Amino acid sequence: MDVTDFKSNDEIAWCPGCGNFGILTAVKKTLAKLDKHPKDILLVSGIGQASKLPHYVICNCFNGLHGRTLPVAAAAKIANRNLTVLVTTGDGDCYGEGGNHLIHNIRRNTDITVIVHDNQIYGLTKGQASPTTDPGYVTKVQAEGVILEPLHPVELAIALGAGFVARGYSLDTEHLSWLIGEGISHKGFSLIDVLQPCVSFNKKNTYEW
Repeated sequence: MDVTDFKSNDEIAWCPGCGNFGILTAVKKTLAKLDKHPKDILLVSGIGQASKLPHYVICNCFNGLHGRTLPVAAAAKIANRNLTVLVTTGDGDCYGEGGNHLIHNIRRNTDITVIVHDNQIYGLTKGQASPTTDPGYVTKVQAEGVILEPLHPVELAIALGAGFVARGYSLDTEHLSWLIGEGISHKGFSLIDVLQPCVSFNKKNTYEW
């Protein structure tokens, strides 16, 4: 298979310069290297800018409810163990609304690969703080700055005993593609936290940062 076999003709609705483009590139590179037919791959997403990614890839996809990506992905893998199941989700979708599902899928060691687009902000709803936003960061909702310490998802997953935990960067597509491939190869739950800039709403964690 080639990268072009997974390229959708749908118009991409992300902002120019969005870090999601790098993650999309890395996902398509990885799927091409797997040499699997698109019908044997399932991309599951929830709600948010990250969750638009399956719309831009030719394969099976399921766009579900906010925070509920992991139950859908787990059910699909149980129903068809021959499927390669990937989740594309954001820091709010996975670590906020979906945090309980993250904990229990690590506990169950579900054989799925979870790619979290961690831009430390809620982008789709225009920039309020997410569970990974740095303390002190001012948003339209947190007008006096975020007062809570952020969730540390990599540390959490390791502490819970996840078998494969990694962190990548959206601009380094070669390394990120390799990480995703390693996550898919791992037999069990895989978490890949991807640091990515949000050029519209996160003015701290930029490309320069």
